[in-house]
Amino acid sequence: MVANITDVPPPGYFIREELEARGWSQRDLANVLGVPDQAVNLITAGKRGITADMAKKLGNAFDVSPEFFLNLQKSFDLFKAPEADPGVAKKAKLYTHYPIREMAKRGWIATDDDAEQLESEMIRFFGVGATDDIPHLAHAAKKTSYADVRPAQLAWLYRVRQMAQEIVVVRYSRNAARNALTRLTALLGAPEEARHVPRILAEAGIRYVLVESLPSAKIDGVCCWLDEKSPVIGMSLRYDRIDNFWFVLRHELEHVIREHGQQAAMIDADIETANQADIPEEERLANEAARSFCVPQKEMTSFIARKQPYFAERDILGFAGRLGLHPGLVAGQLRRHLNRWDLFSKHLAKIRFAVVPNAVVDGWGDVAPVAKKRT
Repeated sequence: MVANITDVPPPGYFIREELEARGWSQRDLANVLGVPDQAVNLITAGKRGITADMAKKLGNAFDVSPEFFLNLQKSFDLFKAPEADPGVAKKAKLYTHYPIREMAKRGWIATDDDAEQLESEMIRFFGVGATDDIPHLAHAAKKTSYADVRPAQLAWLYRVRQMAQEIVVVRYSRNAARNALTRLTALLGAPEEARHVPRILAEAGIRYVLVESLPSAKIDGVCCWLDEKSPVIGMSLRYDRIDNFWFVLRHELEHVIREHGQQAAMIDADIETANQADIPEEERLANEAARSFCVPQKEMTSFIARKQPYFAERDILGFAGRLGLHPGLVAGQLRRHLNRWDLFSKHLAKIRFAVVPNAVVDGWGDVAPVAKKRT
């Protein structure tokens, strides 16, 4: 057999050449190897592959390494194998960068075994023209506004934006946002009062969305804008606690009032444990506003100075009652100050039960009815 130079010949082709050079017959080789004539005939005819055991015998017979024959067999097997479906690489790229299975489970995208369909769904979800325009899938040299944002967080953000586009609110104004703050302050005494939050924000022109976090996102909230007059606050309620809820909400509202996030969304993850000494100025300002909103900081500083290192339950309850606050807000501030997240847990009331029924929500078993259109 004469192999075409564009083909990869079977290992038997090289064995026959070696036999010819040595003046051996196939029977001679069978005798040397101690195998039946038929075993050699099938290999030289390209009808049987070379096993590891045979590779060792051939290596000894021809004084070469067994790997030589195994590599010949591997190259021939790869040559014979059908071309891989190009969709495999497409799907692998998408699965590598994004939590596809979780996004499909949540109803954000429709996915099946078809790579083209999955690609189309991701293009639709991110509102782009091609796969390479999806953030984190572009070529390495192509810079994006979200280069430092994890893909799961970015998927969460885009879901927030999708849902926000479905909400109708009055025209936003900064004065209305500041007035909303006064109204929100009156809700800090009881968890159930949080049910009013979506309506108060909507009346200030702020779209408010709740999207359950993806497992790997570890995201708390976001401030983004649909346009210069359409702010959006998205929250994950990752921690179902009264202190975390009000801190994250006020943090994002400060971003809105200061018009942060108009160029690129202000995505806030792990707010509680972030290194406060190494954060951007926008985040520092938002944190200061959130702390003062939850508990006036002059009062908090005085309380800590008087009571530390021991904070009795009656002191926490008395201090919160005097300020008209739920004790969970005081407990949350103390946990931050002491960096002791195991303390005062009994005061950290749940709050999701009050907010979810009155908000635009995706998650916790519900899928938001978002139109299938580009964002």
